[in-house]
Amino acid sequence: MSLISFLAKQFIGVVEWNEPQDGILAYRYPMHELEIQNGGQLTVSESQAAAFVNEGKIADIFGPGLHTLNTRNLPLLTDLMNWDKDFESPFKSEVYFFSTRQQIDQKWGTATPITIRDKEFGAVRLRCFGIYSYRIADPKVSFNQVSGTRECYFAADLEGQLRDTILTTIALSLANSNVAFLDITAHQSELAENVSAQIKPIFTALGLELTQFVVENVSLPEDLAKVLDQRIGMSMVGDLSRYTQFAAAESLERAAANTTGGAGLGMGLGAGAAVAEVLASSLRSSAPAAATRFVAPAEDTNSKFCIDCGKPIAARARFCAACGQPQ
Repeated sequence: MSLISFLAKQFIGVVEWNEPQDGILAYRYPMHELEIQNGGQLTVSESQAAAFVNEGKIADIFGPGLHTLNTRNLPLLTDLMNWDKDFESPFKSEVYFFSTRQQIDQKWGTATPITIRDKEFGAVRLRCFGIYSYRIADPKVSFNQVSGTRECYFAADLEGQLRDTILTTIALSLANSNVAFLDITAHQSELAENVSAQIKPIFTALGLELTQFVVENVSLPEDLAKVLDQRIGMSMVGDLSRYTQFAAAESLERAAANTTGGAGLGMGLGAGAAVAEVLASSLRSSAPAAATRFVAPAEDTNSKFCIDCGKPIAARARFCAACGQPQ
């Protein structure tokens, strides 16, 4: 290489990257027509890692800190390129930055209900959702398996893959849990730990570390939730006849408190009729069978009472034997 051509090149003295926004996992430093000068500086922040890539393969990885770039600090890249000229700028390889901080508050949830078999209710459809967090733990694996040579790779590009993995795992966990639906709330933490243990190896295979997994809620779809509410209400009522009497009495009390005039009077009359019917029905159902009908004693047609003294006399007598008054 001639001195003129060497001086005509554009060299980079400092290589660094500040994340402009959230959600960036990998970023390719712009190197078009540029080379890094021998002895240049590489700045890697605490939440980052930097990788030198030669012909699509990661040669050297740098952690947080300030690094001076020369052939001694790039042993793998130096071996690959067989450089032996320290005065020339050999760093023509691409530089990729990786964000190693946690990607928090990543949401997951069922797009459609998951059908499972429940001991008490039979087939039940469940919805569930929650959050998870992860970080890049192995930039080399992440580069080879996920981001590749793209200029910028976002967490949103990976979201669908991770969410589908979570949903598949949680569906199997719910189906095999043998926990009744009414008891799932008490076992949400256990469910989260079970799912987390199963999906961690999948994250690791992508160069990621799952740092948190939370099941926030497991519930029924709205239509089934209404049916469950009705069933719970019936269980709480218990004695239906007593509940009906109580409800009718409450209606009467509300109607009596209504002083709006004719409307209140109509409601009061209706409520009163309802109470009367409920009480009558209750009395009929609770009275002994032998006493359901009152039979008046037969009238004695062979005697009558004196109209003056009230003493009993014969029905055909014209005078009272006790007082002698005509009848």
